[in-house]
Amino acid sequence: MNLTLKEYIQKIEYWESPKAIFESYLEKAKNDSYNAYVRLNEFEANEEELKNTPLKWALIAIKDNYLTKWYVSSAASKMLENYVCPYSSTVYENLVKNGWVMLGKANMDEFAMGSSTETSYFWPTKNPVDETKIPGGSSGGSAAAVAGDLAIAALWTDTGGSIRQPASLCGVVGFKPTYWTNSRYGIVAMASSLDQAWTFTKTVEDAVILSKAIAGYDKNDATSIKREDLSSWDEVLEKKDLSWLKVALPKDFFGEWLQEGVKEKILEAVEKIKELGATVEEVQMPLLKHALEAYYIIMPAEVSTNLSRYDAIKYGYGENTFDSKNIYEYYAKARSHGFGKETKRRILLGSYVLSAGAYEKYYGQAQKVRKLIKQEYDRIFKDYDLIIWPTSPTTAWDLWAKTEDPLSMYLADIYTVPVNLAGLPAMSLPVGNASDTNLPVGLHIIADQFKEDKIFHLANVLESKIIK
Repeated sequence: MNLTLKEYIQKIEYWESPKAIFESYLEKAKNDSYNAYVRLNEFEANEEELKNTPLKWALIAIKDNYLTKWYVSSAASKMLENYVCPYSSTVYENLVKNGWVMLGKANMDEFAMGSSTETSYFWPTKNPVDETKIPGGSSGGSAAAVAGDLAIAALWTDTGGSIRQPASLCGVVGFKPTYWTNSRYGIVAMASSLDQAWTFTKTVEDAVILSKAIAGYDKNDATSIKREDLSSWDEVLEKKDLSWLKVALPKDFFGEWLQEGVKEKILEAVEKIKELGATVEEVQMPLLKHALEAYYIIMPAEVSTNLSRYDAIKYGYGENTFDSKNIYEYYAKARSHGFGKETKRRILLGSYVLSAGAYEKYYGQAQKVRKLIKQEYDRIFKDYDLIIWPTSPTTAWDLWAKTEDPLSMYLADIYTVPVNLAGLPAMSLPVGNASDTNLPVGLHIIADQFKEDKIFHLANVLESKIIK
């Protein structure tokens, strides 16, 4: 079928039964060769009731770290392999109210820690474009589900690029708004000051439709705010004029680490933006080169704190712990067997940088760098509407190629983490395939806080004109 969300909503009124569509997608998902899902959802629903809702029973994949009432939510970890939560995340509830159907829980890196979806306790996910390649991470299952047409759209989370990087590698649209736009309540926490929940879609217009359905203030989340400007997201889809737009292109982000085919395709997109009337100027943002180091201090520190709750007493993996001689041995057994290698690596790193001897030396300095990075963005946004650069320094790499080299894996996030540190909105827009690998490339479009309409404006026009 390969339906976009808008096509589905427009056509469902003329179809005899939306249930037939659900069963068709479910059958495809059961025969999924990409390992996009960790579990599927089979249930009966009132068709007439759902057809009268905004999303009209649209079939959407949901990342395995969204809590869903009376349904397993494991965050792709052995620690939560059979965990059933008594409540649902706010974002999930918002979609239920709008009439969506959860087709299944999508695979992910364990506790969202990874850039390739290879750290999942269950299995690695494959890229639908080339099954020998990784789909990106940590939301690789959601990206693969949309790219492989195993769902009409998908929900995922983004801590340092987990939406945009897989979107780039799989050739779909990945969008995250300003940090405070939606609720994190009911999402398994990784790094609370960085985590966001948002969307994978096949088009920019679909991103607008789904994003509006999940946005909203939530009293259960202290970082959630009320926004009155979401209607402007629809309005910009009707505008085609880019002559007013000033776009910054940071020279600093075109270094030796950038794959030649990716650079070539991004520069083609830049020329197309100029042809469409926008002004594109080169700028320098030297402080951004420190973002990756700051991120990999701040994020593990928050990981260490958030994951300390998994002690196998209230919940969590508790087998092989009953013969423990004391509580310390009990914890050691539960956490050693329940967490995977990458998760343990980040917990240890985070615990160290928060220790008395290292706090000011590492964590305190990283927070200062974070503030300077935000000031760097503020400086650019005084003169420019948007910033663009590649989403990922490379196209998708071979499965297992980087699992034994964590530093190489972390470098895959070099273009995405600065945005999360500053709480900015951003989108990865597919701009065609690299000439040297014939794999998808994503253009990273970044706006100032609460200026998502500018991203949608450029992305929507560029999507209709882009060089394939």
